[in-house]
Amino acid sequence: MKNLFTTLLFILIQAYQLFPNVEQNSNLKINAVRTEEQIVIDGKLDEKIWQRPGFTNLIQQDPDQGTKPSQHTEYWLAFDDEALYFAGKFFDSQPDSILARLVRRDFIWGDPSDGCVLYLDSYRDKRSGYFFYVSAAGTLADGLIENDVKQPNDISWDAVWEGSASLNDDGWSAEMKIPYSQLRFQEGDNQVWGINVERFISRRFETDMLVYTPRNESGFTSRFPDLTGIEGITPPARIEYLPYVVGKAEYIKTASDDPFNSGSEYSPGLGLDVRAGLGNSLTLNGTVNPDFGQVEVDPAIVNLTDVEYTFQEKRPFFTEGASIYRFGYGGTNNTVSFNWPTTNIFYSRRIGRAPQGGLPPYDYADIPNGTHILGAAKISGQVYDGWKLGTIQSVTKKEFADISVDGMNSSVEVEPSTYYGVLRLQRDFNNGDQGFGILSTLTNRFFDDPALRDQINKNAFVVGGDGWTFLDSDNTYVLTGWAALSSITGTTERLLALQRSPTHYFQRPDATHVSVDSSATSMTGYGGRFMLNKNRGRWTFNTAVGFLSPKFELNDLGFGSYSDYMNAHFHTSYIWNVPTDFYQYFGFNASTFVSYDFGWNKIAQGYRAGAYYASRDYYTASLSYLYNPSTMNSRRTRGGPLTVNPERHSINFDAGTDNRVWWVLQVGGNFNTGEDGTSRGIYTNLEFKVLPTLTVSFGPEFYKDIIETQWVRNFVDPAATETYGRRYVFSHLDQNTFSANIRADWILSPILSFQVYIQPLIASGNYNDFKFLEQPGSYDYTIYGENGSTIEQGTNSNGDVTSYTLDPDGDGPAEAKTIGNPNFNYVSLRGNAVLRWEYMAGSTLYLVWTQSREDVTPTGEFEFGNSMNNLMSVQPDNIFMVKITYWL
Repeated sequence: MKNLFTTLLFILIQAYQLFPNVEQNSNLKINAVRTEEQIVIDGKLDEKIWQRPGFTNLIQQDPDQGTKPSQHTEYWLAFDDEALYFAGKFFDSQPDSILARLVRRDFIWGDPSDGCVLYLDSYRDKRSGYFFYVSAAGTLADGLIENDVKQPNDISWDAVWEGSASLNDDGWSAEMKIPYSQLRFQEGDNQVWGINVERFISRRFETDMLVYTPRNESGFTSRFPDLTGIEGITPPARIEYLPYVVGKAEYIKTASDDPFNSGSEYSPGLGLDVRAGLGNSLTLNGTVNPDFGQVEVDPAIVNLTDVEYTFQEKRPFFTEGASIYRFGYGGTNNTVSFNWPTTNIFYSRRIGRAPQGGLPPYDYADIPNGTHILGAAKISGQVYDGWKLGTIQSVTKKEFADISVDGMNSSVEVEPSTYYGVLRLQRDFNNGDQGFGILSTLTNRFFDDPALRDQINKNAFVVGGDGWTFLDSDNTYVLTGWAALSSITGTTERLLALQRSPTHYFQRPDATHVSVDSSATSMTGYGGRFMLNKNRGRWTFNTAVGFLSPKFELNDLGFGSYSDYMNAHFHTSYIWNVPTDFYQYFGFNASTFVSYDFGWNKIAQGYRAGAYYASRDYYTASLSYLYNPSTMNSRRTRGGPLTVNPERHSINFDAGTDNRVWWVLQVGGNFNTGEDGTSRGIYTNLEFKVLPTLTVSFGPEFYKDIIETQWVRNFVDPAATETYGRRYVFSHLDQNTFSANIRADWILSPILSFQVYIQPLIASGNYNDFKFLEQPGSYDYTIYGENGSTIEQGTNSNGDVTSYTLDPDGDGPAEAKTIGNPNFNYVSLRGNAVLRWEYMAGSTLYLVWTQSREDVTPTGEFEFGNSMNNLMSVQPDNIFMVKITYWL
């Protein structure tokens, strides 16, 4: 027994020596030293301030958590009256194995290069802060951290700072200069901030940090040690001016006799953006005559549903600092949802949206693509007693469309002048154990044309509160949620249309809990969602309950897919995340969910199971299965009665290769089937790192959807007594969609890049087997041409089918209805090329070429070759733009 004990003790000692567990550095203090030396940011570390002994206390987070790093790191902090300076020396025993690839700025999560990150919590609130990244190739990234988690971060925030890297014989080094004008911090002679430092060694997928979040634990910013020694500085008078000049040339295809479009248009412009500090903790962003055009184009889509499609915000004024407006997810590190409709109280793309007003019949029209923003301002930061503030104020101008009828030209107002206001307040309590916030939006329109009053809401007001509270001292369990009220006003005609719109469908004839109020001039609704999450441990779970009342309406300055919805889910996961010889991590998850409308009709239900895996070489794979039992459908008839959703089975998979090698493949797909149709899809993305400065990717996708009950039309038909005097017409639809995302990034230097993006799209839809619903609450349909019904085709002189005449009872009393042939073949090509040169810090020159092509023909066949030939023969629209900004 004594020999056994001695042997075990020897093994433990040897294991400890081989994998020495290093204590975390949360109680450490990192000291910055004042310097009077002029520091040149070139990554070479030849200033005297960097010759003193530095800090060497990084710990390995991955793959061998808690052990000493495989490579030595030394770093320094210095400051003067203008800025904070960081320097890092990253020694490497195999310097020829350092991965240093240039990628576009802020592409931090897609860059496998060796790199370093400096994290700063300058407010010392232990929940939020900034990060600054420099790769071994000199690529820069910056952003905001929030909610006491490392990822995801807000990389839309762009500061004006300097960073540089240099490769050498014993590794590489980096320097950063971060002006105080780019940070927010409290006044005081002795500053105490939070700090973290990270190094990534690509070939080992190794992350070394000053402090890290241990596996199966939570908390990131709250673990930062103190950064001390910064004395005698004051927050500067932060004011920045960014004037710009832009020139645009548009060459658009047009009819020869179009009175509004000669085929070319030239438009110069200028404007001014201002960023100013209001005291030491607030920032004002203002813009006069802003250029809110996008450098990157939106993708083309084919949407056959009754739900509006959302696009990502890409305008810098709205993306910078957008994290403060995130609502309802504080405290939790898991925001999973199942069948919960998109619900955003603030959706910034409503500001400057396409005009909403309709037009009378016309021969030619010149309609604005968007609403012109006269001016906008936003304020963000901290105010009294730790409250965070964010507010946006914007005014858009009245817009007109020019129309021509029989040679007579006139103008029609299509959008009134509008004020948009957003207010966000949020505060943490008890070191982040609890939090509370308010988010409110106001839309106020000023009508001159009475016709628009019946088409657009007059006023819209939404106010919501959100918050969270941890339920235990270890911050393992957290309850988070939100609740909101909405109020809309307008004319009776406008409110009647709103009640009948796809968001609400109050006209459903078999609904007992909603009805159309033809005298209403206002509508008030409510919504909310509450979530319980287990933040820590190998086993975690997330469960939520949400509700959107039938009258809840967000779409003036927010986005709501639809209302009249209640939803609940339970999701659980178990992960093995201590690396072994066989995996980096491996896990299972399972979920169940159910949804009802406010009439307690079960409209969705599902049971899901999945697994995910990452090898030691960082190949990844995931697989999931979903079973949907039969439920009711309150939206298929688009304002009509309930129908049945047959049961469905779905399988999804995804796999990817190691992104550190010169080629990277991501592939995935889905297959689902049921009585109401089948869907198959596959997507891929193949990336080639052709050169250290050139990356090319090609991502084709193909989806084949067979839908047995695609909605076509609703008709008034007094003979349709079983379906409340209306005929609900559907069709078998065979839809094929091919698209590809093609991208090339040529990063000539950290300040000069050339990027190309191309998206071809081919979509076809073949409609046949037209049918009508036999009775509510069923999945029973009669195909036209059967059971006494008839269908007749209308053709043109070429024999092409142009229409269908549908008669539900042949010689019976029901009236026959004629519809156009809904078949389509849509082709589109969108792309742009952008040259970006940051010729001075904060000052940029853009050269942009955007091209778009599209065409639609009434054929439902998917013929890839013919479609591509058609696409190439379509006359393109070309837009050329040059924009130059100058930072002052």
